[in-house]
Amino acid sequence: MSDQPDTDARHLFSIREFVFPQDYPAVIALWQAAGEGIQIRRSDRLEEIQKKVQRDPDLFLLAEHQGKVIGSVMGGFDGRRGMMYHLAVALEYRKQGLATLLVEELEKRLRMKGCIRYYLLVTKDNHTAIQYYENHGWELMDLYTYAKDL
Repeated sequence: MSDQPDTDARHLFSIREFVFPQDYPAVIALWQAAGEGIQIRRSDRLEEIQKKVQRDPDLFLLAEHQGKVIGSVMGGFDGRRGMMYHLAVALEYRKQGLATLLVEELEKRLRMKGCIRYYLLVTKDNHTAIQYYENHGWELMDLYTYAKDL
């Protein structure tokens, strides 16, 4: 199956904004079951997600099927550049275009805020995500990524 959404997929799934705190348990469960791609860290704790939702609630999107959360994507925008985090689709719903629907909606919302470029981080061993992003126009940048806990 293609990673591109077909017209049927658009009607099977609904995309909506994350509701805090009600959606948190379902989203954490989705991320924990997502496999190699999502690493749960301190920034994914309830109180940290609350901060994210207070900043830009319109950029934290969920996909649902029959009332069940089956996909997520988080975006951020600092006024200059955007960022995408935690694109995840439940295993049984992959290869149906759902990730693409989530990303398209996030990109639409980022454009509306004036964002002209956005980034994402992928671990080197997440070959599924790397293939997905490369197939969807993302370019690999020759960068080092540093992090520091505060």
